Amino acid sequence: MMEFFQRIVGTLEYYTWSFGPTIGGESIPIIVAALLGTGFFLTLRLAFIQFRRLVHGFALTSGKYDDPSQPGDVSHFQALSTALSATVGIGNIAGVALAIHFGGPGALFWMWMTAVLGMVTKFVEVTLSMHYRVIETLDATGRGQYGTASGGPMYYIERGLGKRWKPMAVFFAFALIITSFFTGNGIQANTMADVLFTEFGIPSWVTGLTSATLVFSVIVGGITRIARVTSVLAPLMAVLYVLSALIILILNLPQVIPTLVLIFREAFQPTAGIAGTGIGLFVTTMMWGVRRGLFSNEAGQGSAPIAHAAAKTNEPVAEGVVALLGPFIDTLIICSMTGLVILITGVWNERFDTELPLSSGEISYLMDTERGPVRASSIPETIRIEQGRPLTGTAEAGFAWHDVRVEEFFVDASQEQPFSGVIRPSDQVAVADDGTRYSSLYGQAVENGAPLTALAFQRGLSPLGPWGNYIVLISVLLFAISTAIAWSYYGDRCANYLLGPRAILPYKIVFVIMHFVGAVFALSTVWTLGDVALGMVTFPNLIALLLLSGVVVKLTKSYFERKPWQK
Repeated sequence: MMEFFQRIVGTLEYYTWSFGPTIGGESIPIIVAALLGTGFFLTLRLAFIQFRRLVHGFALTSGKYDDPSQPGDVSHFQALSTALSATVGIGNIAGVALAIHFGGPGALFWMWMTAVLGMVTKFVEVTLSMHYRVIETLDATGRGQYGTASGGPMYYIERGLGKRWKPMAVFFAFALIITSFFTGNGIQANTMADVLFTEFGIPSWVTGLTSATLVFSVIVGGITRIARVTSVLAPLMAVLYVLSALIILILNLPQVIPTLVLIFREAFQPTAGIAGTGIGLFVTTMMWGVRRGLFSNEAGQGSAPIAHAAAKTNEPVAEGVVALLGPFIDTLIICSMTGLVILITGVWNERFDTELPLSSGEISYLMDTERGPVRASSIPETIRIEQGRPLTGTAEAGFAWHDVRVEEFFVDASQEQPFSGVIRPSDQVAVADDGTRYSSLYGQAVENGAPLTALAFQRGLSPLGPWGNYIVLISVLLFAISTAIAWSYYGDRCANYLLGPRAILPYKIVFVIMHFVGAVFALSTVWTLGDVALGMVTFPNLIALLLLSGVVVKLTKSYFERKPWQK
């Protein structure tokens, strides 16, 4: 059943992230072309506003020009904090590790490109969200039960493009609810569970139940409570994480320039990639960078405009300028820190002593091809091991951990007793020649996701003590909780748009349930589901941004000619 489910998810992933025209023997995913193309078009049309108005964005965020009497629910800083709490999260820790694992060091360059273009994309979508937002009627207490402001792509699609576009707005709102269950929720819980199990052996269901309870206790209070919590968590976690990464870079200063050279070289002539998929494949490297870059900063996805729509201002462009800081902080600063630490410490292409539970979702079975290893279409019945060495040939599926073949197997954690016998994948057991059955084997395997980043910080900070991995652990917990909290607001605004206030509480209950489910599923399955949902919401949003870009140009020209912040 699980194999069938994974096959369906894989098919959806292909049509979302791989399907597209073939150029020079390599497929260009349509979503990659759409994201980069839209960002490039908007950059030209708005005359590189992401560079020209960056300083103004910081000035607005500081609160210098805040006016509490203006419509909305939260300040500029709180709106940005909520949006950053959703974007600065697991994508910055586990997502960067995934990009380098599958796409090689060059993937980091394409994350940067996604961020630069994403800054203007986010400016446009947030400006439109503010321009077309709805300020709801206050109740008898003088405030809205769930917040007074509602905005986002569903509103600017319907109100900006007209009623005939409402089906696309409805599709977006429904798709973003699905996305909130996986991208902003299940993946966060999954990574927390992965790290806590790796570090302390805490069962995934315990982590899922605990974190789900914490998330519910915050989101039940609506946007006001969410903003209060995220305005504290977001700066705290960013400062802790970035300062720790900076210390590592300072300790390894001679390696910084060579690492940057490696990133730029591998971006266009990829040769490295521990999982093999990035070897020699320019488009694969680019795709993993864009894919993880989008997941990290959410530009073009249409989620952040929902949080920014709650800002107290009647100037749409002002909040748009604040919003363009998001990809700058998220990807150009925080993701860069993660990527540089992983590459400089060298953990990205090393193998480590690893327990290999035969029931784990991190196991895959690979076939060798001319373009590198690919997952086998079916799970082998048995894999024969002699004195620790697999007897599988290049034409047979081999046992892999994090999509990299394991070359030797042992029955003990010290890896002194080689295993001889057969692995039976369908039974999730290894049977030795003497009849002994093992539910786990041991071997040298690569790491991935948040545990890989934890290893990088542990090694990088080792001159100061053996506690570097705990920086990542704390950051994962803070990032994941704050991201899930912020994403719950995105989904509840969509539920409110589709069915009204009565749908919000049922949505929140399902959201919390999906948080728990995400914690106990396999990492690869949850991330893939998140990516599929991500692609679903991106296309309708990009269409609206292109069609309404003229409105943003007019609003931007008017704003900077009037200079309302000076009044």
